[in-house]
Amino acid sequence: MSANLLVDDVAELGSEEDDEDFDEETGEVRKKSNGTNGGLDDSSEEEEDDDEEEAAAIREGFIVDEDEDEDERAARRREKRKRRRLEREEEEAALDDEDLDLIGEANPDFEPRQTSQSKYKRLKRGHKEDRTAHESRGVEEIFSDDDDVGDDFDDRRATAREHRGGMLDEFADFIEEDEFEDDIQRELMEDREVARPGLTGLAGVSGLQAAGLDEAAEEDFRAAFGDGTEYDWAIDLQIEADEREQGEGQELELKDVFEPSQLIDKMLTDEDNVIREKDVPERLQLARKPFKELELSEEEMQARLKEEALWITSLLLPKKRLARYFTEPFQRAVRKVLEFLTVEDYEVPFIFTHRKDYLIHAGGDPSLDLDDPEAPPPDAPPERLLVQNDLWEIFELDLKFRALAEKRDGLQRTYDNLKSITNTSDPVFEEMVPKAVTIEELQEIQDYLHFQYSAEMKDINIIESEANGTQKRAQSSRNIFERVRASKVYSMVRAFGITADSFAQNILATGRRQYTEDPTERPDDMADSLVEPPEYHTGVQVLRTAKAMYAEELVMSPRMRRYMRQCFYQNGMVDCVRTEKGARKIGEDHPYYEFKYLRGQDFHSLSRQPDMYLKMLKAEEEGLIEVKVRMDGYDRFKQNLYQYIESDNFSEVADAWNTLRREVLDIALAKLEKIMARGVKETLRAECENELGKSAREKYYEKLDQAPYKPKGTDPGTVPRVLSLSNGKGGRGDAICWAFVEPDGRVVESGKFTDLRLGNPDRYISDGKDVARLAEITRRRKPDVIGVSGFAVETRRLFKDLQDIIDRHDLRGPEYEDPDDEGNEKSDKLEVIMVNDEVARLYYNSDRAAAEFPNFPPLVRYCIALARYLQSPLLEYAALGKDIVSIPFVPNQNLLPQEKLLDRLDSAMVDMVNLVGIEINEAVSSPYLATLLPYVCGLGPRKANQILKTVNNNGGEIFARSELIGYSTSRDVRPAVGPKVFQNCASFLYILYDPQETDSDYLDNTRVHPEDYELGRKMAADAMEMDEEDVKGECDEYGPSGVIRKMVRENDQEKVMDLVLEDYAREIEENMHSRKRATLETIRAELLVAYEEIRRSFSLMSTDEIFTMLTGETRESLAEGMIVPVQIKRTFPDHIEVKLDCGIEGGVSESEYPEGVGSTGIEPRQAYQIHQTVRAKILYINRKALTAQLTFREDLLRRPYHKEVDRMPGEWDDMQEAEDKRAAEKEKEIVTGRAHRVVNHPLFFSFNAAQAEEYLGSKEPGEVVIRPSSKGLDHLAVTWKVSDNIYQHLDVLELDKENEYSLGKTLKVGRNTYSDLDELIVNHVEAMAKKVTEMMKDERYQKGSKTQTDQWLRTYTEANPKRCMYAFCINPKFPGYFILCYKAGQAAPLGAWPVKVIPNAFELQHHQYPDMKALKNGFKLLFSNAMNGRAGMGGARR
Repeated sequence: MSANLLVDDVAELGSEEDDEDFDEETGEVRKKSNGTNGGLDDSSEEEEDDDEEEAAAIREGFIVDEDEDEDERAARRREKRKRRRLEREEEEAALDDEDLDLIGEANPDFEPRQTSQSKYKRLKRGHKEDRTAHESRGVEEIFSDDDDVGDDFDDRRATAREHRGGMLDEFADFIEEDEFEDDIQRELMEDREVARPGLTGLAGVSGLQAAGLDEAAEEDFRAAFGDGTEYDWAIDLQIEADEREQGEGQELELKDVFEPSQLIDKMLTDEDNVIREKDVPERLQLARKPFKELELSEEEMQARLKEEALWITSLLLPKKRLARYFTEPFQRAVRKVLEFLTVEDYEVPFIFTHRKDYLIHAGGDPSLDLDDPEAPPPDAPPERLLVQNDLWEIFELDLKFRALAEKRDGLQRTYDNLKSITNTSDPVFEEMVPKAVTIEELQEIQDYLHFQYSAEMKDINIIESEANGTQKRAQSSRNIFERVRASKVYSMVRAFGITADSFAQNILATGRRQYTEDPTERPDDMADSLVEPPEYHTGVQVLRTAKAMYAEELVMSPRMRRYMRQCFYQNGMVDCVRTEKGARKIGEDHPYYEFKYLRGQDFHSLSRQPDMYLKMLKAEEEGLIEVKVRMDGYDRFKQNLYQYIESDNFSEVADAWNTLRREVLDIALAKLEKIMARGVKETLRAECENELGKSAREKYYEKLDQAPYKPKGTDPGTVPRVLSLSNGKGGRGDAICWAFVEPDGRVVESGKFTDLRLGNPDRYISDGKDVARLAEITRRRKPDVIGVSGFAVETRRLFKDLQDIIDRHDLRGPEYEDPDDEGNEKSDKLEVIMVNDEVARLYYNSDRAAAEFPNFPPLVRYCIALARYLQSPLLEYAALGKDIVSIPFVPNQNLLPQEKLLDRLDSAMVDMVNLVGIEINEAVSSPYLATLLPYVCGLGPRKANQILKTVNNNGGEIFARSELIGYSTSRDVRPAVGPKVFQNCASFLYILYDPQETDSDYLDNTRVHPEDYELGRKMAADAMEMDEEDVKGECDEYGPSGVIRKMVRENDQEKVMDLVLEDYAREIEENMHSRKRATLETIRAELLVAYEEIRRSFSLMSTDEIFTMLTGETRESLAEGMIVPVQIKRTFPDHIEVKLDCGIEGGVSESEYPEGVGSTGIEPRQAYQIHQTVRAKILYINRKALTAQLTFREDLLRRPYHKEVDRMPGEWDDMQEAEDKRAAEKEKEIVTGRAHRVVNHPLFFSFNAAQAEEYLGSKEPGEVVIRPSSKGLDHLAVTWKVSDNIYQHLDVLELDKENEYSLGKTLKVGRNTYSDLDELIVNHVEAMAKKVTEMMKDERYQKGSKTQTDQWLRTYTEANPKRCMYAFCINPKFPGYFILCYKAGQAAPLGAWPVKVIPNAFELQHHQYPDMKALKNGFKLLFSNAMNGRAGMGGARR
């Protein structure tokens, strides 16, 4: 039902008694009341109710019925807009009394009108949108006391309009007109009678005459103020916008009900509907969206294809390593691909699959001229000219050419307009436009045009704006260059003797050499003669202006810019110059250090390292470096240009002018250098982004190009049954989750294991409690493979445990026939493999996982994703959607724009999906498989959704490919796609062949396109050696593919191998003028095996991939020679076991102990504590076993890690690097007052206080860090952890130092003196730590704050009013101190004394106590004495 039918926009004539109203409470229809307080019969409520019903219907089905013809609605809207505009013009043109009086004051003969007392009747006006022009009853009559108001209403309205000469008053619908006296009324009638007929139709004319203005004054008035129609175009636009916003006269649409963001997410906008309905592949529509549709004749299209093919060939062919004689065949192949893309609207997968013959150059072409040296030899073998990646690149280049052509056409139109209006001709433009092959060159020509003809271009813009009906802009004043051209100064510009274009032609050696002519005057003399006040008062000003103007002409010359760009690309160099910020921020371990001092990189070398150049640009955005593009040999280049601008004359005047010309050229070249450098940087950025995107695409394609894991004895493509397990992070006590997934993706069983450790019968240790359960599940479910993965190194232990369990319990996979053993059945031990979990990590905590498996814990969902990956990597990657960009396929992938990366990855997915194909009926019934449908050739998310809906409406299943376009011999079906889209997608959507169904066609289950079905049937008939009668009989009984059905039924597919396909191909090309040789090979392969699995086998993870997955480290981030923190696990006399932060277990042999530890010094257990973190250097990494060998030797730790990079001489600024290092050391000495020093002790770190606290944050209380002190070279700082978030910093004074960098032989902490650091730590820090532990374990210690301790004391004394109580708590503000809080009874106030921890004792009120018992007794004694003393003093006072 149309929304217009819900609105009663025409009020019928009649009495009020005939109107009926609707009672909203009872739902009954009632007669409308009459009288002064009668109800208002307003249709707005009914309209709102109906609109709500319509909106509800839309929300339910997203469907809007369209009963009313769109043309009728549009015509009615146009008529209504026209009527409202006329009424509004009359209202706006009307002049009220005040307007007339104001106008008349300027006329001395004007006499103001004297109006009598009028009777005003204030009337309320109803909403304008609730009335229409057809209403016979006004709102006024609703409030009228008379019953017969219908006849009187029109007369009153007419009088209201006529009393001012037929004009509408601004408040005509609000205030009833005044009733004038008879004489005034007669005057108005006479004015109307004598009004000139020729002017009565003009709005406002009668009002102006009534004001006393004659015709001349009226013309002056209109010249000054206009006639009121200047902005009609803007008013019309506003009306249309208001109507669109209000929805007046329109049907209720989805956009009226849902938010725009909702419609965009669901792809239900008007734009989406256009894409969905248009019979062009969706990806082609989206890619061409920014461009106009091509509307060319056959000849124009062929010319465009030829030009575009030449342009693309020039860009692609240099990258292909083809012989020179393949140039012309390559160009023909490119042109054919362009024809398929632009004329036929074929997508890349279709062209690659079904037009492959046009991408291959077949050898032995008899039409070639053997005498042509450029022609390929007759015995040249077939050569593949274009591969699938090339087709995608041609597709992208076609879009770039569209942009280029559109800009060029627009520029040509502008020039044609300029030429027709000003009758000027510009040879530079006419010559350079056809040569422009990039957007940059066209932009430069456009800039030149606007520079050279700026005034004329403004006039053209004004004319175009008037023609288009857009708002005219006021013409701005002339720019500086226009003013110079119009002044005498330009004579001096011409006096330079050679134009900018002639100079550029001399450089490029195009045409005849243009020689520079010298004036007879010196430059300064000529400048003095051209002084032109008030703008140019002196010759210096004239000279400066002329130089600037000529330099600008050189800069704006298209030839000059083209030459400069060529020189930059040929001799360009890139330097990285660190900024002041970068000098401080980029250290040797910073990822940007690899190019911090990089110099002299040519563009070719940077294009081979695209990620490094993109990192350079990112560092520049962060303000750390400056990427400078320069021309190598720039000074020599500049000197060479001087000869083309100087004259050959020998005189003082010539020398003066040549000097001036060189100065101007220097100015122009400096500007051009900046412009070119900026353009080259951006071009190089785009090229590097493309290269990095290609690398990511190739890696992604490799991951997609793997079939499901293939169990032994099964056909390729068979989906396995999978049991997957994971121990997550592998922490102590973490459960091992598992899931069993059937081939159809169903999760039939899942659970948790807590103990899978194998026992040791020799030691009488039994197996873990879950080992038998795992064996039972494996034997019952019979999985084809067990998949394992996790988040930590401990996953490898689970992997080994599972292998041991399988060996111990002889767990085997399914049986299969052994071809090497006469087909006898056998089974192998169940295989355990490590599964790539990059998809599972994104899936298990996602909303999609929660929606699919709401009752499973996250780790079980993770296991499900692992199993699905083994069953179909392609489906798992496709299900990620846009989240695929979160997976790093190449290093520094994050430097690419997300949209560009997604486009690259999507193209890889499109290629693979169309290689594999989709069983359309399974996709209709499985949302999981349907995620692949948008990647099918010709489709996209919108058209894929349309196919699913249409197939479901047609019964939920299709029986032949032809049903997709609505053709079926057995039933009525709606088409799901149009002919063009069907042509693209048909062969990639297959239907399983069922020999029991007579309607089932074998070819619908193959990669053969429906356009080639007849070829396949003929090949089958020839292979079966059937005559026409036999073929006819089979076809009559079994349909068009009856012959193929017979061949399959009799299992005679091998016979097609006997066919000579070359004869078929030759006959097809001669008769049908179509190349089908490669297509015939495809048909033969599909007749042998339908939709054979041609992907690579499932790829097992490499050692490096497993290492990265479990540790998060790569060969770059963790390598031999690096210094890393390690945690001590266990110490032995001959070795120490440690663990790296990434989870790798390492070992330190006795030979790698530091000096003074081991057989020649103290034992390792005395030097290192369990869980202590120390620095170590990596000697060797076993990436397969996930172990490492390390060293603690101080001499090796002092050597920092440097990544070895082979550099060419001059590539690295060693001098700047050394200077920066010296400056950094000097700055550090100034800031800290000390030089950098290293102390030979395992607990020494170059930390500041904050770093030390951060390092100790995860350690146990009592842990220590020794660090440099800011007080100078004769001090050290010792930081130790008192408690959680409480750290004490001790100042250590060094005495008896051999030199300023050596450690002092005497160390003083306060009044305590020690001989070395170990003694200080044991006798000072550890002694205090023991006292802290003793305090915290005491029964009187409270863990809370002082406030909480005070509250505890209050609570206790309230419960025990006569008792005194005390307690200890830590003082966080003063590390090393505690607070003794006390309360001597309920009425006594709270008190507190500080307790200081010192080595081996507590200090209270300057008294030292060796332990807590002595401390508490001492407190009681001190408190008692204090109380007695206070009491005695109180008694004396009394």
